[in-house]
Amino acid sequence: MPAVPLPALHASHAGTWLRRPNGDTRAVGKGEAIMAAADTPLLLLNAPLVATRLGYPDLSGLDLLELFAFVHPARFVVPTPKGLAHALGLPEPTSDDAVPALLQEAAGALIENCESENWVEREGAWSGLQSLTRLRWPWAQVIAPHIRRPDRAEKWLFSKLPEWEEAPERPQPAQVSLDEREIEARLEDLTGDGAERREGQRAYSKEAGRVFAPRDRRGTPHVLLAQAGTGIGKTLGYLAPASLWTERSQGTVWVSTYTKNLQRQLRRESTRAWPEARSDGSRPVVVRKGRENYLCLLNLEDALQGGFGGRAAILAHLVARWAAYSQDGDMIGGDLPGWLGTLFRNRAIRSLTDQRGECVYAGCPHYRKCFIERAARASAQADLVIANHALVMVNAARGRDHAQRPTRIVFDEGHHVFEAADSTFSAALTGQEAIELKRWIVGPEKGSRNRRRGLAARLADVASCDEAGGKAIAQACDAAEALPGDGWLQRLAEGNPFGPIEALLAAVRAVTYARDESGGQEAGYGIETEAAQLDGNFVELSQQAAAALAAIRQPLIRLGVRLEALAEDAPDWLDGAGRARIEGARHSLAWRIDTLSAWEALLNRLGGPTDPEFVDWLAVERSDAREFDIGLHRHFLDPMKPFAKVVLEPAHGVMLTSATLRDGDDWQAAVARSGAAHLESQPLLTSAESPFDYAGRAEVLIVTDIAKGDIPALAGAYAHIIEASEGGVLGLFTAIRRLRAVHGRVADRLARAGLPLYAQHVDPIDTGTLVDIFRDDPNASLLGTDALRDGVDVPGRSLRCVVMEQVPWPKPSILHRARRAANGGSAHDDRLIRARLAQAFGRLIRSAEDSGFFIVLSSAFPSRLLSAFPAGTPVHRLTLADALQRVATGVFSERGNGAAMAPEEERDQQ
Repeated sequence: MPAVPLPALHASHAGTWLRRPNGDTRAVGKGEAIMAAADTPLLLLNAPLVATRLGYPDLSGLDLLELFAFVHPARFVVPTPKGLAHALGLPEPTSDDAVPALLQEAAGALIENCESENWVEREGAWSGLQSLTRLRWPWAQVIAPHIRRPDRAEKWLFSKLPEWEEAPERPQPAQVSLDEREIEARLEDLTGDGAERREGQRAYSKEAGRVFAPRDRRGTPHVLLAQAGTGIGKTLGYLAPASLWTERSQGTVWVSTYTKNLQRQLRRESTRAWPEARSDGSRPVVVRKGRENYLCLLNLEDALQGGFGGRAAILAHLVARWAAYSQDGDMIGGDLPGWLGTLFRNRAIRSLTDQRGECVYAGCPHYRKCFIERAARASAQADLVIANHALVMVNAARGRDHAQRPTRIVFDEGHHVFEAADSTFSAALTGQEAIELKRWIVGPEKGSRNRRRGLAARLADVASCDEAGGKAIAQACDAAEALPGDGWLQRLAEGNPFGPIEALLAAVRAVTYARDESGGQEAGYGIETEAAQLDGNFVELSQQAAAALAAIRQPLIRLGVRLEALAEDAPDWLDGAGRARIEGARHSLAWRIDTLSAWEALLNRLGGPTDPEFVDWLAVERSDAREFDIGLHRHFLDPMKPFAKVVLEPAHGVMLTSATLRDGDDWQAAVARSGAAHLESQPLLTSAESPFDYAGRAEVLIVTDIAKGDIPALAGAYAHIIEASEGGVLGLFTAIRRLRAVHGRVADRLARAGLPLYAQHVDPIDTGTLVDIFRDDPNASLLGTDALRDGVDVPGRSLRCVVMEQVPWPKPSILHRARRAANGGSAHDDRLIRARLAQAFGRLIRSAEDSGFFIVLSSAFPSRLLSAFPAGTPVHRLTLADALQRVATGVFSERGNGAAMAPEEERDQQ
């Protein structure tokens, strides 16, 4: 089909271009572009991004990404002109002014596909389009003539999704030991014929096999800490013994990651060891995530039937299109395009998942087709379950089925286990958390259009047929009225708190503002103060709040007892589905009771002696000086203590592996941060060095003439470096404010030179999609914060320079201060900094052919931190001008006259 005769608009930091329906393309000003968009629907690509570039947030039009999501649901596309062209087989635009013409051609190609007999996603399109037409979706009238009405009525999504089937429980795994020669043979099978023989990988794989040996004593698992440098091939290294063990034992191995990127990589690599499906159709490899990642069919049905309005309703219908073709219903990091939520505001995406754990289980009409239940049952039968650290820990702590709790676990990205445990085993009594609990018990606020129901509605049959259970529900609902409700922040700001919890939060707010000395108040940041030396009035308020929480917890406990009795001695009116729903409710109740107990323990400690096991503090969470939450927090001083008790002790074999597990050659910190120090047995330790030639392929440049706090100089340095390297720069910041300031100063200048610059917290694009864009364009650069320091895998020319704006000093929080004092003071800080530097440096060299520069724009870079970099990596302290010269010439193997100085030599001279 020829190009669609509609006007098209493209805006970048280099300028704005408008193309007429059948005419020329010309550069226009922002004002003219906004007027054109207001007059008639324009073809756009990523409307929120174009709106940001024009400074016109109300921009709307015919977004090609929305059309792509309708025509090709669950299909990947990089949301850029180049990415769209590649996805549709069109010529790539060579300049910004060629993009509007591409948009017209892309629209034509997508519409032509709707007319093709080979359109594989035709099923459901006509029916979905009728609903979108009623919602006045801008594309509906354009594509309606090109989508023919099917001969037979199309099935509704909820009737055509397949049902999951129950399967018998897997027996406990056989006790087997793996021979090293068998592990080597399996590894050779996985790497394939003709693959390079890597001795480091072979040794690593044999060591990994040791965690699968039978356990000697209860509570003493085999624990292996395995440092594996980049390029070792650690994924296949541990999958070799894992696949061999599952084959022999008929058991399940869990591999846990910290990032979604590694989960996708593991899914690809696992196809070497396991088929896509067994002969009976079941899957031997399952990706398992928390409930909040999956589409909730009941929430979707509510949205499709009027629960959503406006743009959110259009999103719901596009999600329904996707759900019919999705592999597993994973909305966060799965096959739902990451950019789709940003087109419609991510809140709508979150509203379609089970964010609050209020699932009614078998009481849901879509229970037998539920993506979440399907994943849970598939993982119970799987040989390999790919999960994340948080899910593994939560499943071990409060999993519904003890038989499904992981006992053979590989924690890849093991350096993040400490952070994951710190989050999992903490407690936070905040306004937002209390509101969520209230809504889970009572239901939505009056006047809300929300489908979500309270405890009484979810357990209506119990309330009507079991007097004691009904009474407990009523008492819990009455007691929950003491929790904060909508508008609580406004009431606290006005000094009119309602109820004992809000009164306590008002006191938290007052004390935190009174005591804060961080300077965060003026800068608009969140503020905090330690929960110590509190006056009598504060302690009295905390006791009143604790009593209110206990009044909620006690009837919930009684309800749990009644549900347990009903499950054990089921009355006639309780069918199988009802029994399953009650079992799910018991699990949810236990979670809430544990939460309430933790809150009470936190409040009861206030005013008493300090508990050395915990760190408690008060906080006011703020963003750009706007308060969004207030509360009390409790963290374990050492979260690996509960981790060892809950996760390690019940397991039989656990492996923690990472390229940055230990600090230099010192294993002490790695052992402490693994939880192994809290076990009776000693962990196994092994190390495999990276085969990459860091000395010949990388350089560390420490720029000495950029003054701290000089934003113009910092921005100029980034611009010059990006220009010298011709893009391919990953810029890492320790503060969002500085990131935004640098981006605002240099983005237009770089774009005019053909060097697009993207940024977290600036561009309305999710982080995963930003990395996809960066990976796809060797001329692009990307600025970001901690989320980009780890887990970003961009091999090749797309990433050839990593720039840190300063040394990544730890944030001086109350929690950090306590852990610093307990772990060696400044030595503790140095270990954390070296780990962050090593993780950031690891983004640079991802394959043997990669090369590049790691630049730190800070003269205050202590020599003691240089051991963060691989041995032999050349380090230079130099001016920005000299650094730019090296970047521009790309000097790696030519060391001329010993210009590069080894880290050890530099330390000797300081």
